[in-house]
Amino acid sequence: MGTPTKIVALIRFHTHPMGVVVLDATRGPEWSTHAPQVWAEVGDAVNSHLESDGLRRVSDVNALSSGACLQNPSESKGPRCLRRRDEVLERAPFITVVVATHDRPESARACLDALTSMVYPGFEIVVVDNDPSDERTARMVMSYQDARVRYLREDQRGLASAHNCGLAAARGPIVAFVDDDVVVDAHWLTAIAEAFTSTDGVGCVTGLILPAQLETPAQLLLEQHGGFDKGFEMRCFDDDRMRPADRLFPFTAGQFGSGANMAFDTAILRALGGFDPAIGAGTFARGGDDLASFFRVVTAGHRLVYQPAAVVWHRHHRDMPALCNQAYGYGVGLGAFVASSVTRNPRTILTLLRRLPRGLGYALRSSSTRNRDRYTDLPAEIATLERRGLLFGPIAYLVSRWRTRHFSSLQSYGPGGTP
Repeated sequence: MGTPTKIVALIRFHTHPMGVVVLDATRGPEWSTHAPQVWAEVGDAVNSHLESDGLRRVSDVNALSSGACLQNPSESKGPRCLRRRDEVLERAPFITVVVATHDRPESARACLDALTSMVYPGFEIVVVDNDPSDERTARMVMSYQDARVRYLREDQRGLASAHNCGLAAARGPIVAFVDDDVVVDAHWLTAIAEAFTSTDGVGCVTGLILPAQLETPAQLLLEQHGGFDKGFEMRCFDDDRMRPADRLFPFTAGQFGSGANMAFDTAILRALGGFDPAIGAGTFARGGDDLASFFRVVTAGHRLVYQPAAVVWHRHHRDMPALCNQAYGYGVGLGAFVASSVTRNPRTILTLLRRLPRGLGYALRSSSTRNRDRYTDLPAEIATLERRGLLFGPIAYLVSRWRTRHFSSLQSYGPGGTP
């Protein structure tokens, strides 16, 4: 790829992400060269964080290391956020991490390497091998020298089915899910545990997803037009006091986060029936299983917290055909999510019908708040594919639902129709 001219840097303070800054690599590696630009772009966020920690605002980045932010340097007990993190770790809940994978042992190993390196006192990792065509993933996991790692096989194709398999096997009161093409941050589980204690009634936590690579035009295009980034401020959602000013809420579940980085209260997710096996990657419906689970958590009266400190890095598709396929699949999954939500919760039908005209405009019009930035300068082919997929989504869900039930029926009776 040659020598990079740009560096995409995640800027943190007290381990919490403040923002992403694009630096000019040709100016050299010295911090002093880039510090003024970094402060200009994230200084306000740093000062807001200082105030939330009970500390003084500062005028430049050098003042952070001088102790100028301390109210009383001689009696400092450390930043409030780090003291709270220590309190969470003292009573840290055991967490089950589920990694669903399909015929990608190399990618799954990279994911496992990062997971086993996390700074967190108690967790297990359940690798669910979804409808594998060979034994490569099984051999890789079985040879992994870590007692915290378990291997399970799920023969029903689909990400939701794999997640349900992991959910059934989870031993922790919290179950977290990551895709096999992400690398987690060392403090990922700590940030998730913090979010579950940030307010009452939390049923789900999602986190920040950043690109692991930005090397090809397709990867740059995806990140420039939405990506998976939901911002750097913690937000809480519910269907009551913390309901956003959004007339389509909670059908606009994409604002909550993404399935590549999500965690649930295990008991709540089980009580809600887990994931809908008729949707998600690997099914005819292509996606939407994560959105449907977020939707059910919120409409059931629980809270969902977006926690930007729970960071993972995602490997975006490198070529344009794969990006086009992803855009179409995203559209299908979005339509399937709505169909699944209405099917599994019929009480939402009247709400959906009242909001349908506005919802179609929001999803399909290029000038809508959802698409204004998303489709600007985006190749028309990709935008058209996503819209086409969205309209096909409900049909895809019905087909996938029939296929899933047919598969389950065959499993129940076994070969030759024998129980």
